[in-house]
Amino acid sequence: MKRILIIEDDPYIAELQRDYFQLHDFAVEMSHDGREGLALALSGGFQLIILDLQLPGTDGFEICRQIREKLDVPVLIVSAKKEEVDKIRGFGLGADDFVTKPFSPNELVARAKAHLSRYERFTDSKKEPDRIEIRELSIDKSARRVFLHGKEIALTAKEFEVLAYMAANPNRVFSKEGLFEKIWGLESTGDIATVTVHVSRIREKIEADPSNPQFIETVWGAGYRFTV
Repeated sequence: MKRILIIEDDPYIAELQRDYFQLHDFAVEMSHDGREGLALALSGGFQLIILDLQLPGTDGFEICRQIREKLDVPVLIVSAKKEEVDKIRGFGLGADDFVTKPFSPNELVARAKAHLSRYERFTDSKKEPDRIEIRELSIDKSARRVFLHGKEIALTAKEFEVLAYMAANPNRVFSKEGLFEKIWGLESTGDIATVTVHVSRIREKIEADPSNPQFIETVWGAGYRFTV
């Protein structure tokens, strides 16, 4: 049974989320305080974390940052904040998804299942090293590590998945919608601006000049292409 942690200060919303996840056979633990929720999250043992942003004690952005520094689990932000800058900040700190309130509980469960499925797919392949070598870039898919000029590059879980998928399919043009469906598994129900944010952050980490990328090129009007 998968364990989920819900960090939400509104008891009604937290209990609503809990009830729907329990209907789908998840074990759920809740916290209504930011500091307590962060401590629970970092204690480990949870396969997915549902995170509000406006919390007493420690806000959701700081919680997301600290979780992502130490854990490789899906983090889904569920917040009343709707500004694009909040979404970009959340994704930049390593969140895997951003759901705005009010939300459909069934859709939230579906998104959570999709993220869990993808994390399992990327973490279960431990049989033998699966390395992609492209010029000075090295991607170890089994260990989920990336090296540039021999130096390890820190990527969030979704940044790694985007990079590894594109690098495994070089010189192919990917639309934003196609990447979103492949990596996030939610077809067109999410915000494809997520893809733009993740590609931009990957470029900042692997490109010598992000404004003139040599690995992930923009194909105007079509999407992105990983060049070799």
